[in-house]
Amino acid sequence: MKTLQIEPVKRDLYGKKAAKAVRREGLIPCVLNGAGESITFAVDTKAVKPLIYSPSSYIVELTLDGKTYQAVMRETQFHPVREEILHIDFYLVQPNKPVAIAVPVRLTGNAEGVKVGGKLVLSARKLVVSARVEDLPDEIVVDVTPLGVGKTVFVGDLTYEGLKFLTPATTAVCAVRVTRASRGADAPAAAK
Repeated sequence: MKTLQIEPVKRDLYGKKAAKAVRREGLIPCVLNGAGESITFAVDTKAVKPLIYSPSSYIVELTLDGKTYQAVMRETQFHPVREEILHIDFYLVQPNKPVAIAVPVRLTGNAEGVKVGGKLVLSARKLVVSARVEDLPDEIVVDVTPLGVGKTVFVGDLTYEGLKFLTPATTAVCAVRVTRASRGADAPAAAK
């Protein structure tokens, strides 16, 4: 899994007024929760843009008071009108314990259904998985080569060593939809 290093600034004051003062300085108020502790800090807006405006998932390394923490982003709060980041929640990653994170899906291969006129549709761009940090992949690769027209790949069909899927097994990952062209290709085959 990719790692993103962010240099946080320690925060000692809490509450609405303190958060607004932090935002006026061009920083985003954040909190790191986990292992029975809660640490408040602020980060530069530019430093978290690759984390938020990217399809990739990252393990974040935060260095506070000389101590390095590994974390995953749990929740981001945005301003309802200005699309400005108001707050970020991080969750502490503990060694040898599984962590839940959303991992992007990448499709590979040429689906058989697309060759006869079907349309390949990606239904789930990210899947939530649980695994130890060492076992987390950068992306979940799904081979769609054997997929015919009207066929779907569900989360329950996927198996990866060391990964537990937290997304429900009945969730569709991708499918080849029926189109007019694919119906036309089936009609002469049915007439024979």
